[in-house]
Amino acid sequence: MALMKHRSISAALLTLTILAASALADRGSIPFNPGVKVFEPTQRAMICWNGDEEILLLTTDLHASAETKVLEVMPLPAEPMAKKGDVEVFRKATDLINHKLRQHMVSKSAKSRDGGWEQPAGEITFHEKIGAHDISVAHVLDAAGFIKWVNDYLKKSGVDNPQLPPAMKGLVDEYLGDQFAWFVFDVVELTDKPKTNEAIQYRFKTDHLFYPMRISRTDWGETSVDLLVLTPRLLQHFPGLPFSHIELRHQPVSITADELASLNEDMDTLLGHREDMKLRIWRIRGDLQSFTADLVAR
Repeated sequence: MALMKHRSISAALLTLTILAASALADRGSIPFNPGVKVFEPTQRAMICWNGDEEILLLTTDLHASAETKVLEVMPLPAEPMAKKGDVEVFRKATDLINHKLRQHMVSKSAKSRDGGWEQPAGEITFHEKIGAHDISVAHVLDAAGFIKWVNDYLKKSGVDNPQLPPAMKGLVDEYLGDQFAWFVFDVVELTDKPKTNEAIQYRFKTDHLFYPMRISRTDWGETSVDLLVLTPRLLQHFPGLPFSHIELRHQPVSITADELASLNEDMDTLLGHREDMKLRIWRIRGDLQSFTADLVAR
């Protein structure tokens, strides 16, 4: 038993080392230079959900087969508010998990429980430069309009002959068919060396915990997704990506309102300064082309 606990702590410590190095969100990518491939070897984010709203904190660490600007696309179930985030939250949250697991091993006192006029094609509801990010939030009304909007967007960004990848068009059709009408666009510049940008924090209405997975089928290669998940209780229902695809990296730990406020005050406010929040790390691995469902949990 002691050996199993030791291994759990070692796994969390290993995750801490990786989290300190980089973090990545799950988005689809449209390279400005046709033929360039975009790679996502790892993905990481922190998700806080209270049953009605979600805060999604993420950073980006991508590389491409050649130098190019890339338009990253992330579908969301509702219109988000976007602001600059703090990349240190990832390290602090993992530090807190490690501390809690050590306490559990030493004192055995921690407890955890095991969820004429043409109709406009869309509208831009938010546009702002945040560090290296150039972020726009688009309310999309139809797939054909979305494709035209993206092509116009690329032209305005200096691309002479924009070409939306067929895979992206198909994925957009999927999301629109599932009543997703909000997309976040983020322009970044990539080379063949991984690059980490500033953390961005999104807040949006949703009746389920949500993390987009399908949209990543526009990119290539194997990926490992590490998600720091924070909710008032453990979740039981996974109608999207099967729960069997999610690896629990350690036993969930309980954190207090004061501990959460020290990590992220917005998340503490979202959860109503509640005590005994459940924090854990989920890992999802696989070929990017294999993700046919999003992570949805209640």
